[in-house]
Amino acid sequence: MRVGSLQRWWYAACQFLCELGVLLLFRYRVWGRGKVPGRGGALLVSNHQSFFDPVLVAVGLPRQVHYLARESLFRYAPFRWLIRSLNAFPVRREGVDLGALRKAVAWLERGELVLVFPEGTRTADGGIRPLRRGVGLLARQAEVPVVPVVIDGAFEAWPRHRLWPRPGRVGVIFGEPVGWEAFSGVGGRAATERLLERLRALQVELRERRLGLSAAGGREAPRGRGGRSEPAEPLARRAQG
Repeated sequence: MRVGSLQRWWYAACQFLCELGVLLLFRYRVWGRGKVPGRGGALLVSNHQSFFDPVLVAVGLPRQVHYLARESLFRYAPFRWLIRSLNAFPVRREGVDLGALRKAVAWLERGELVLVFPEGTRTADGGIRPLRRGVGLLARQAEVPVVPVVIDGAFEAWPRHRLWPRPGRVGVIFGEPVGWEAFSGVGGRAATERLLERLRALQVELRERRLGLSAAGGREAPRGRGGRSEPAEPLARRAQG
């Protein structure tokens, strides 16, 4: 079996095990999965609620996801090997890491999905923080669709001050992609700022809709491809992708 095939099966097996875990522990659901492009490069921009967020986003998608993860996670050799085998690459949290940005641009130009958490760190109160400028630079350089992503419930299940998670209800919502070309007529820095403002506004809108629906007793669900919440893709389909 070729290395590429082995990697796909390894990724799918890990994804399947994680899917079982989040379904049992968090009653995991995903909405709007069909809004993520089925092929070609795309940048997924997510809020950051818990240590488990990369897994929560990835288990809802049939395509492999590449990550920019903080460099401190790569200090312990076994864990470094694991996350590298699942497409993670280290990024410095301070300033703009040009090496990490170049790596992410290369992934995007190769047609991959890249997931970033531009808030910089896990939220301390569950709210959505302002986005750091690096994600705007990445979107400008790669010129790919940018998909806003909202994780909801992970802060209550596993906040940064708690050592272990507790059972809860966690959902992931994918919003409509934003095209960089919509801001191309504006000056460089101003275009970046407008993109960041737009992405954060979309994240807040998605989260408020989710919270409103929860308060209403779930009489309506955010729309996925079938109009209902969507379970994660079965292992066999991922392995074939």
